Amino acid sequence: MRIAIAALLGALAGTSSAFAPAQRNGAFVVRNEIATAAATSPRSPSTSSTSAASATAPLRMGLVSAVTKSVQRIGLPATAAIAATAVAGTAGVKFVLDRPSRKYEDGSVAREYDAWTQDGILEYYWGEHIHLGYYTKEEMERGYKKKDFIEAKYDFVDEMMKLGGIGPEEDGGAKVLDVGCGVGGTSRYLAKKLGPDADVTGITLSPNQVKRATELAVEQGVPNAKFTVMNALEMDFPDDTFDVVWACESGEHMPDKVAYINEMMRVLKPGGKFVMACWCQRDDRDRPFDKKDERDLKFLYEEWTHPYFVSIDKFKDIIDDTNLMNPVTTADWVDETIASWRHSIWVGVYDPRGFIFKPNKYLKCVRDAYCLERMHRAFRRGLMQYGMFAATKKEKGG
Repeated sequence: MRIAIAALLGALAGTSSAFAPAQRNGAFVVRNEIATAAATSPRSPSTSSTSAASATAPLRMGLVSAVTKSVQRIGLPATAAIAATAVAGTAGVKFVLDRPSRKYEDGSVAREYDAWTQDGILEYYWGEHIHLGYYTKEEMERGYKKKDFIEAKYDFVDEMMKLGGIGPEEDGGAKVLDVGCGVGGTSRYLAKKLGPDADVTGITLSPNQVKRATELAVEQGVPNAKFTVMNALEMDFPDDTFDVVWACESGEHMPDKVAYINEMMRVLKPGGKFVMACWCQRDDRDRPFDKKDERDLKFLYEEWTHPYFVSIDKFKDIIDDTNLMNPVTTADWVDETIASWRHSIWVGVYDPRGFIFKPNKYLKCVRDAYCLERMHRAFRRGLMQYGMFAATKKEKGG
C-alpha cells in the first residue's frame, strides 16, 4: 500500500515520469523556458520566450501537499485503491506506448511521410527542416531551451556545409542532389546560399512532400530548387551528374544501406563533394548488444518505420568499399544534436496550438513524444550515435 501511494505521489510530482528530463554532464537542467517553434521565414525565427522555472518547485510541493491532505481526509484504504488504479493506468499506458505502431514494410516510409505532411503538425513545430538541430557547448551550458528550436536547424545545415566544404564561392554554379529532401527546407536553403546559378534537386518517396516543397519554393521565390518523387536506391540520374550529393537523415529509412551509398556515389561527379548525416547505432563488434539494447533498438526501428540502423564505422566501410571515394571524414555529433529530442517535446508542451484542434491526432502525438524521449535516452547512453560523413570522389583514373 505504501509503495502504491509513493508511486502515485512520485508520478504526480514528476519524479517517475517517462518524460522527466534527466541530467547529462550537467547539461540538461529543467527550466521552463522556450523560444517558440513557429518561424515565418528562414533565419528569422521568433525569439519570444516564457519562463516559469521559479514556479516549478512550489507547484510540485503544493501538489504533493494537496495529495497528502486528501490521503488524511479519505483514509488509507480508499487512497490505496486510488493509487493502485493510477499505477495500473500508468502501466497500461506504458504497455501501449512500448508496442511499436509503424513497423517498416514496403511503402511505409512514403505513407507515413505523406500523413505527417498532410496533418501539418510536424511542419508546425519543426518548420521546413525535418532533421535535428545544432547546439554549441556554450548554448548547452546556458540551457538548450533558451535557443530557438527552428534556428538550431538552420545552424545544423550551416555546420554540415562546413563539414562538406560546401560554400557559394566554390559551389556557386553547382548541381546539388538532396537525397531524402522532406518538404525541401534544406534544398531551398542551399539554393539560396549557393546563389541563383546553383541548381538543387530534392528527391523523396512522398508525393505530399514533393507537393509541399514545390509550393514553398514558389512562395519563397526559389526557382533553382525543384523536387521529384524518386527511390534513392534506384535513381534515374545518369552517372556523374551532380557536383554535390547531400543526404541528411534519410539513410535511416533505407532497407539496403549498400545500395543507398552506391547510388549516391554513382551519380556524384569525379571531384564532387559528398556529405551525409545519419542516425546510427553503436558498433556491436567489440561489445555485443544485450537484451535491453535489442529491445530498445527494436522499438526505435519499428515506431518510426526504420528497417534497421548501422554504425558509423559500418557506413564508412560501405563507402570505402565502393573504391570511388577519397578518405572519408567521420564524426559523432551526439553532443551537438542530443538537445533536439527533448526540445521537440517542450515546443509542443508550451505551444499546443499545432495539435490541440486535431483530437484525432492526439494518440499519434503522444506516441511521437514518447519516441522522442526514447530516442534521447538511447543517444544519451551511447546505444545510438549521430553519424556525420564527408568525402570527395576520386578523379577518373585516380
